[in-house]
Amino acid sequence: MINVALRRLKRHISWRLPADVDEFNDVPVAHSMMFFLEIMMNYTERDTYGMYKSESHAEAGAGPGPELMGADTLVGNDVHNQSDEKLGDVKEIMLDMRSGKVAYAVLSFGGFLGMGEKLFAVPWSALTLDTENKCFVLNVDKERLENAPGFDKDQWPDMADPEWAKNIHAYYGTEATTDAPLH
Repeated sequence: MINVALRRLKRHISWRLPADVDEFNDVPVAHSMMFFLEIMMNYTERDTYGMYKSESHAEAGAGPGPELMGADTLVGNDVHNQSDEKLGDVKEIMLDMRSGKVAYAVLSFGGFLGMGEKLFAVPWSALTLDTENKCFVLNVDKERLENAPGFDKDQWPDMADPEWAKNIHAYYGTEATTDAPLH
């Protein structure tokens, strides 16, 4: 498993490991590499259950995507804007327990290895899944995202607050939905 991760890592990263590094005997280093490999993977590469067995979802029996997707396979996917600038990646998918629908994707932007990053709750309806490039598309300029209402990983907002939701949806130009309160 570790050596498979190493081969994948060598294939996916922009910097190159020495050509003679083909296996790792250092378990902590290997586990760190597997962590970094996982954050660089897209939804088809995270699919441990074979949901997306075919690149062409038009084939009969090709799996549930892209109309239905496994939430765990979407966390970590890149988010780009329409100019193909990378805006960040999906850190969490927030479910509205009243409606049973996805409410927000929590997007990270900036920072390095989780330090100094800012988090943004982006309405799910503001995102489009680009199945060709295997990423999400958010129709905002990088500068607009930098100025968007965001939060620190240690101080999450009350996403169930109707006023907060109204402001977030207004910022991204989407429509907030209201459902009956939890019983």
